[in-house]
Amino acid sequence: MRIPNLGETDLLVPLHSGMFEQPMWQTFMRRLRGVCAAEGVAIMLAGSGERHEVVLREGAGVAVPDKAMREARVYTGDELQAADPGLRAVRVGAADAMVTLAVSGSPAPGAEIASLLSALVPHLRVALQVLSAIERERGRASASAEAFRRMNFGWIALDERCRIVEIDAQAERLLERMGSLRRGPYDRLVPAQPAIDRLLTGLVKAMAQDRRHRPRAINLSQDPWVDILVAPMRVDTLAGGGRAVAAVYLRGDRSSIADRHEQLVDLFGLTPAEARLAWSLAQGLSIAEAADAHGLTTETARYYSKRIYAKTGARGQVDLVRNILTGVLALA
Repeated sequence: MRIPNLGETDLLVPLHSGMFEQPMWQTFMRRLRGVCAAEGVAIMLAGSGERHEVVLREGAGVAVPDKAMREARVYTGDELQAADPGLRAVRVGAADAMVTLAVSGSPAPGAEIASLLSALVPHLRVALQVLSAIERERGRASASAEAFRRMNFGWIALDERCRIVEIDAQAERLLERMGSLRRGPYDRLVPAQPAIDRLLTGLVKAMAQDRRHRPRAINLSQDPWVDILVAPMRVDTLAGGGRAVAAVYLRGDRSSIADRHEQLVDLFGLTPAEARLAWSLAQGLSIAEAADAHGLTTETARYYSKRIYAKTGARGQVDLVRNILTGVLALA
């Protein structure tokens, strides 16, 4: 056995890339077992304040020590009161996690294995820091994805022919249940209304020619409310190898207009008539347009609007839109 130089890749590259394997670090443990001619190698991962969260093994079973260990010090099996006196183990902590690496049943001198594990300590620490950072970001991304799911947002990446290059799970679910937008032949994104189909096709072609083209919002349906925002592709990771030229950000309301009226009554204590008017105003209709839509006189609509603003705490129509569309009602 020989200790690899820091520039060598036989152990260090799979150690640093091993967190992306499934199961993690299998290549690193297999190579470490080969270098040590060991019967088995094990890695134990634990979070702060937690016992054994994850134990990964390669080869014959290795009893991962659960004794108190000083960080970065290599321990023998005797020191750990292990059944295998040839066991060598080291523990490294970083951020809010800890990793224990153990090698068992090697015919190599214990001093050589200890030197190898000591040489790996700084790399274990860096790998653990990266893993901790990835897990934190994964947690944040999961929370963000859940919030987007609750608000019914999704995204779709399109090529210049309006064919779907990439689509997130939420947008896929929205396409399955809505009638105003669907996945057509050859994976083309197809709005139900021909006029909107032509508009979307023209926008995507224009964005393929000009990445600075301004985004365009389009309403697909009013009951339930469905909007899309078409924008030039600016996120390379969604670009599908460069084929995607535009991103469609999609929001589809899960509730009908009748459901929204009931929710406004519950949330703000509005009367049914006030709730109907409030929802129309939140969708951008003017007082006159909302009055006409609900068979009210303009004077009655203005009277209702004053009561709506008082009950919702809005100082005007802009505030009303924000209170209704970006408050907890958006999660309902």
